[in-house]
Amino acid sequence: MALHYGEEHLGVTDVFGEDVGPPLGGVFTATQGLKTAWNSPLDERGILGTAMGIAYAGGKPVCEIQFCDYAFNSIDLMKVAGNQRWCSAGAFAMPIVVMTPNGAGIRGSIYHSHSFESWASRLAGWKVVMPSNPLDAYGLMLAAIQDPNPVLVLLPKALMRVKGDQPIPGEPADSDDLGRMIDAPIGDRTDWRPNWPAVEEYIVPIGKAARVREGHSATVLTWGRLVPLCAKAADELAREFGHTYDVIDLRSIFPYDWDLISRSIEKTGRLLIANEDTEVTNFGEHLLRRAIDEHFYDLLVKPRTLMGKHLPGIGMNQVYEDNSVPQYPDVKAAMRDITAEPA
Repeated sequence: MALHYGEEHLGVTDVFGEDVGPPLGGVFTATQGLKTAWNSPLDERGILGTAMGIAYAGGKPVCEIQFCDYAFNSIDLMKVAGNQRWCSAGAFAMPIVVMTPNGAGIRGSIYHSHSFESWASRLAGWKVVMPSNPLDAYGLMLAAIQDPNPVLVLLPKALMRVKGDQPIPGEPADSDDLGRMIDAPIGDRTDWRPNWPAVEEYIVPIGKAARVREGHSATVLTWGRLVPLCAKAADELAREFGHTYDVIDLRSIFPYDWDLISRSIEKTGRLLIANEDTEVTNFGEHLLRRAIDEHFYDLLVKPRTLMGKHLPGIGMNQVYEDNSVPQYPDVKAAMRDITAEPA
């Protein structure tokens, strides 16, 4: 629906990638029925290079890398895309959006379970966002489309089928009604056209985090798939032990909302950073370093991180996946531990 709004109101000229156009409309069916959607060859570098060319020619493209696991072979072009506006002192915009599913949680095994946000955070010139719910996904996508810089929209794979608590403005109240309006039928789609709801503009500013739970026992900074897990753990620990947590959904990996994070650390004196990317040169480590640099004397106990294990990949077996990236019991235990440690 965000891409449809972008086509109709924000000047999106192309939505493309592997299987993005008809008949499939994306492996997660997120691009069905879009009038500007078309299929590219299976070539991630070609996809990114084409997006840059469209932008140079005055277009406004949104392209998809089918899974973030296949973005690694296009990092060189991402570096080029990130420096174009800077090199021209703002004279040449690079208004491209790259969307890609990110992270584990779908038993995708070794080639469909990577996280990309830590790699992406090193691509100077890019803005990088990761929503944890449908409304934020809608609002961040509209913000990304409007931005003159390249924006990477990382969509947590495990949350692609999770219904949100807050509707998109203009979305039908009944999800079944929405499905009948915009979900393509199984079988022949030759004459099918979506009946788009009259969705409205809703912008989530890039660089603004969200406090999804409020408390005083500790600050829990997280993003993506782990956001609902941290919120659930906060609710359970409040009932069981009376602890309350500031659970912050980062939403934007870069730029990020240090003001909100900083104020929360000053309030609670305890910090846990939780995410599923691998633990060596994890973006959470950057945030941990900054917290120590700027809030060493505000911290009551050592700050800590909860991250994925530094492994070449994640195995297909559910036991392998459960033990490779943080799961709900890990999240709850880490949150309990940081409040239990004496100051």
